[in-house]
Amino acid sequence: MTYGCIASMKTKPGFRDEVASLLLGAADGLRGAGCDLYLVGLADDDEVTIWVTEVWRSKEHHDASLTRTDARTAIGRAMPMLTGDFTKQELSVAGGLGL
Repeated sequence: MTYGCIASMKTKPGFRDEVASLLLGAADGLRGAGCDLYLVGLADDDEVTIWVTEVWRSKEHHDASLTRTDARTAIGRAMPMLTGDFTKQELSVAGGLGL
């Protein structure tokens, strides 16, 4: 089975779109790093929550992706705009539409 994670993060007011843009900008090289699905979603019921859904060939691929220069740069730029309120659920992906 492949590795997946669903995470949410809260931005400081007024920064959600900028953080979402940073996350999406770092997505370009993810397929080559072993990512099969990367979605950035914006909560409909508030203006500060971002949801990120990822599916990777393995947890090792995911962990290695976090050492990429572009990923580390995006994370570093986003951190000052975040509140520190994060949730993360790791899971084994059994399958589904689009994979």
